[in-house]
Amino acid sequence: MVDKKPKAVKENKPKVKESKSESFIRIAKPRVKSVLKSLRILGNCSNRNNYEYTQEQINSMSIKLSEALENTITEFHKSKKEIESFEF
Repeated sequence: MVDKKPKAVKENKPKVKESKSESFIRIAKPRVKSVLKSLRILGNCSNRNNYEYTQEQINSMSIKLSEALENTITEFHKSKKEIESFEF
């Protein structure tokens, strides 16, 4: 006979709406951590005992990474779109 384990009962906790700030922190923190981990792993490719690369390849990679970071940071600095006004 197979012993059946009782199913876990989910508690019906009242959902508290999180603030936009709390939501940002919850989402951004693991994403930044993931990006940093990916950069560290990419850095492993710098080991000349395992890889061969040119200065041109490094420059190309550096430019692309810098552009991507700059674009992301720029998004955070953008203000809400201002309503265009018109005057004579």
